[in-house]
Amino acid sequence: MGQVAWIEDEALMDAVTAVSGSGPAYVFLLTEYLAKAGVEAGLAPALADQLARATVHGAGELIRQSDTPPSGLRQNVTSPGGTTEAALAVLMGGNGGGDGGGGGLERLLARAVAAAAARSRELAG
Repeated sequence: MGQVAWIEDEALMDAVTAVSGSGPAYVFLLTEYLAKAGVEAGLAPALADQLARATVHGAGELIRQSDTPPSGLRQNVTSPGGTTEAALAVLMGGNGGGDGGGGGLERLLARAVAAAAARSRELAG
């Protein structure tokens, strides 16, 4: 069983579907690609899979238990000039500014959610 969220406007159901209904697949894909990148970096496939799964699980549990917004949690684990900051600069579209404004993953997810919402509207007919 999951959480229940109430929406006043039924027209928002397509967006709910795009974020929450399709969202687990986005997280599974992230985990899949994180493990694959680990293998490409030299890890054994089983170890890369174990680390990716544990990382997503741990991060998910932290975000579930914390009142800190996701951006704050991200900042808390990002050392200035460190490895995480270097990786985030790539994921955020290369701007390195920390706000995601350069495109990257933020824009890609926005496009994915928009595509899922559009398809939900099409299926509703």
